[in-house]
Amino acid sequence: MSQVYLTFDREIEQEIYYKELREPIGTRRADFVVEGKVLVELKALKELEDVHLAQVLNYLKAYRLEVALLFNFGSKSLQFKRLVL
Repeated sequence: MSQVYLTFDREIEQEIYYKELREPIGTRRADFVVEGKVLVELKALKELEDVHLAQVLNYLKAYRLEVALLFNFGSKSLQFKRLVL
């Protein structure tokens, strides 16, 4: 059996801009971007909420990606969501 390796970048920082301001007002960081195509966000929460889904959708827009995987390791069993723009 041959091994397959995936490339990834960890905690890529993205500047946040507000409306017409030229200077960034802050930054955000995605946990992983795999093969330059899939955003992976990791959580350790009791339960995923809509705000976490909204965060990942915002990251997809900011990083100009189409697919994200959201994993939550904090609940009794693993929770995961696949989000597509």
